Amino acid sequence: MYRADEAETGVTIFKVDGMSCGHCVAAVTRSIKQAMPSAEVEVDLARGQVRVEPAVDTAAVAAAIEKAGYKVSVARP
Repeated sequence: MYRADEAETGVTIFKVDGMSCGHCVAAVTRSIKQAMPSAEVEVDLARGQVRVEPAVDTAAVAAAIEKAGYKVSVARP
């Protein structure tokens, strides 16, 4: 799902704890899209990771995910 060269292509990957179902995926996706409407969001529920492209304001996206009720950290800028 994730390529090794993503850090160079303008992708940010977040580690999100607490996601367990499709509702969680939708809530995280919606929260990111509200903060960054033009972002492309891909959630990997099994890994607990969220891929956002292009590279984004990590603080704003992290705050949006936390507001949705999840713990978040930047896995790879």
